[in-house]
Amino acid sequence: MKKKIPSIFIPLIPAALLLAATMLQPSCANTTQAPTGGLKDTLPPVIRRVVPQPGAVSVPVHGTKIAFTFNEYVTVKDPKGIFLSPPQKKSPKYKIKGKSVVVYFEEDLLPNTTYTLDLTGAIADNNEGNMFPGFTTVFSTGETVDSMYVTGIVQDCNTLKPIKGATVMLYKDQRDSAVFLERPVVAVKTDDWGYFSLRNIQDTVFRVYAVIDGNGNNIYDPDEDRIAFLDTLFRPVNVVNDSVPELKKFDMKDTLACLSRKAELRLNIFREKPSKQLLMNKMRTGDRSAYITFMAPDTRIDSLWFQGFPASEVITEFNIEKDSLLLWLNDQRAMPDSLHLCVKYWKTDTLGVLQPVTEKVSLVDENRPKSRAARKKIEHKDTICGLNLKAEPETFEQYGISLEFDYPPILGSFDSLIFKSINPRQKEKKEAFTIVRDSLNLRKYIITPGVKIQSGYEYFFKVPQRAFKDINGHWNDSTEVKVTLPNDDNLSLFTLNLTGVNGNKYIVDLLDERKSSVLRSYVIESDSVLKFPYLKKGKYSIRITEDLNRNGIVDTGNLLAHRQPEKVKFLMTKDSDLFDIPERSEINQDLDLTTFFK
Repeated sequence: MKKKIPSIFIPLIPAALLLAATMLQPSCANTTQAPTGGLKDTLPPVIRRVVPQPGAVSVPVHGTKIAFTFNEYVTVKDPKGIFLSPPQKKSPKYKIKGKSVVVYFEEDLLPNTTYTLDLTGAIADNNEGNMFPGFTTVFSTGETVDSMYVTGIVQDCNTLKPIKGATVMLYKDQRDSAVFLERPVVAVKTDDWGYFSLRNIQDTVFRVYAVIDGNGNNIYDPDEDRIAFLDTLFRPVNVVNDSVPELKKFDMKDTLACLSRKAELRLNIFREKPSKQLLMNKMRTGDRSAYITFMAPDTRIDSLWFQGFPASEVITEFNIEKDSLLLWLNDQRAMPDSLHLCVKYWKTDTLGVLQPVTEKVSLVDENRPKSRAARKKIEHKDTICGLNLKAEPETFEQYGISLEFDYPPILGSFDSLIFKSINPRQKEKKEAFTIVRDSLNLRKYIITPGVKIQSGYEYFFKVPQRAFKDINGHWNDSTEVKVTLPNDDNLSLFTLNLTGVNGNKYIVDLLDERKSSVLRSYVIESDSVLKFPYLKKGKYSIRITEDLNRNGIVDTGNLLAHRQPEKVKFLMTKDSDLFDIPERSEINQDLDLTTFFK
């Protein structure tokens, strides 16, 4: 929809600013120098005039300048806050003349195009540094000004926190490649609350993206940027008018006002995993160990071998993303200074197609002693099978004890392992346990007690000497770990009763207040009662991820595959996704996942 704008119409200057401007007389205050006394100046600058005025049409495409005149002397605090939409290859430039900021462009404007120029976060007064709240002017190089608008929020896909400073982009070009190659026809930056309002846009169909644009080129660079996208094509339905509250500038400190703004679109921003596959890094980590890494996940390896050694003697361990591979040689022969690894895998060629290739990788042990004399100086730690026992008191009941070896063990007597308890009266008892190898780490085992863990008891798990032998031919030393349940009476228990799983798979994480650390985690495939014991007083959040591919991890999205990141929701209490845990409390919460993920 196109809308004729009369020459006297100034739609985008907030009424409050105009009122303030009319009330400020030159004789009332001298804003050109610091006051000698009285109250500190806390008022932000006020716009007196814009040339050409907002809503101007038939603006020349060459040599156009936009002059903003204020009621006092100002400075440009952040040039990046001067944002033109549609963006050009080069950012707008500016000059300060008296009380005016003159914005000009090094490139010609496009013909018959509506432009918006935003000053949010760019300008402050000279005296006290009071920030100008922001202002957006609109003009057209054609005979009319576009009149539609859309609002929305950009948020992190994993934490759902708002993303400040993301660039929201609209494209009329509907090709998937457009965001990689071209600048958008409309763009705007999100504010402190991740909110955006794209104003004075065409009444047509767009593709919608949001990009954290690291280099400021207004193009999506997968190796550097994060992205969000709308699943479907979008056509605006709302028309700009004087009474639209979403288009006004809000005080970012006014939480209630900012949160109450209408948001039509909600975009979840994520970092894509690289799609181009190639062998990236390699390192020899020991006499019989090394690792290699790949650019993209889900590496497809057909075969690998060390030259001079049977392929059957190579032990491999992928990480969960399948982009990093640990390697060990199960061979007792003396190892050479250099090992030569051959890897047959599927590599991305110059046309972007996966093709099978065989690459030879040389692995040199940089830490290996060069002289015979140095090689004879072998310490005790170099001749033992290294292992680590770990048990956290807060998660002992949930996760048990982990037993992890430095190198893959080739011989082991699990029957020799000892698990015992000592009650408050110091009576010792041997306890039953189960031991299971970790599905992702072949050097790690999980020990689960076969008895109910009790408060006030001490629990010991012992690996006796020479119970295990690793691929280096070394036996372990005796190792023991002690664990007791927390005995702080002020700790609390949170219980989550989950129903409506219906055969789906979910990941349930307990996060700290900042959502920066996962404290406890469950993966469920059926209705479950999840317990989170021994919680200190404070604020927590429960994040639930819909694990659609059932791999047990929170997966990101893929733009070209039109795949959004896995859906994440937080357990809400009143109007917040944080809940308070008081001291000495037991809190129970029921949640039906069928309705939760509607």
